[in-house]
Amino acid sequence: MLTVEASEDGMRLDRWFRSHYADLPHSRLEKLLRTGQVRVDGARAKASTRLAAGQSVRIPPLPATAPAPSPAPKALSKAERAFLASITLYEDDDLLVLNKPPGIAVQGGTKTTHHLDRLLEGLGDSPKTRPRLVHRLDRDTSGVLVVAKRREVAAKLGRAFQTRSVRKIYWALVKGVPKPPQGKVDAALVKAAGPEGDRVRKARPGEQEVAQSAVTYYAAVDRAGQEVAWLSLKPVTGRQHQLRAHMAIIGHPILGDEKYQGDRDLPEGIENKLHLHARRISFPHPSGEGVVDVTAPLPDHMLASFAAFGFAERDEADAGAGAL
Repeated sequence: MLTVEASEDGMRLDRWFRSHYADLPHSRLEKLLRTGQVRVDGARAKASTRLAAGQSVRIPPLPATAPAPSPAPKALSKAERAFLASITLYEDDDLLVLNKPPGIAVQGGTKTTHHLDRLLEGLGDSPKTRPRLVHRLDRDTSGVLVVAKRREVAAKLGRAFQTRSVRKIYWALVKGVPKPPQGKVDAALVKAAGPEGDRVRKARPGEQEVAQSAVTYYAAVDRAGQEVAWLSLKPVTGRQHQLRAHMAIIGHPILGDEKYQGDRDLPEGIENKLHLHARRISFPHPSGEGVVDVTAPLPDHMLASFAAFGFAERDEADAGAGAL
């Protein structure tokens, strides 16, 4: 039994395990959770369970042979440090806010070795001192990404995201023009089965136990006839592929979205890349002093599309969906 420390308050259970058992494969942890061998205060838990200081975590018997110590973080090259500096929008003693380019993964996987999380490892001396991702963006989504420089800062920001005191605004170009031009999408989501397992879909009757509630506000900022609309999106929840799936559900998939049919019959001259950008984020500073409010410039392919459709960037677009 291990007790959750004050500095770990608000941390996700999977991240807590990663900090204590760096060599435990995620697939093994998922199996331990599914079979109820890991317990939090005696109750079953999920990887996404948020921990509270003072809680007890039951650790089942792990392999008797101690795993080899985690290798020291790989030092960043001069080019890698320059890359991180080039995408940094805001930095202070507690956090970083990056402008993630499209096409780069936030975290690694079986076939993904180049990702932001690996670069962040190089900024710390050990798993306990390395900067930590506070939330995620899809590989093909660009825009603001918040990184905590210390574990306790990550825990505070994790609570802020959990209590929805973080305001996020996304910009997207979608097929057609939604009617009404501003509104709310309230559609619970489930993971798609079979070959499309990396997608989500709208929950069907009887799937309440596996469905995740998902709510998105949208507002049309501008449009190019009836062909394309520029939307300001405000997610209330933060589900996997939420914005992409919700736009497809209402019949207006995001341009260039190959997972939700937004890559079909694109207007001539428009690059076949996902047109979804995390434009702006604001939240109370974890120190308790002031508010962090950061805006990310558009990536090149979206700038080109804005120019092609005659859309002019304007600050009031950031308030569109958020005002609902």
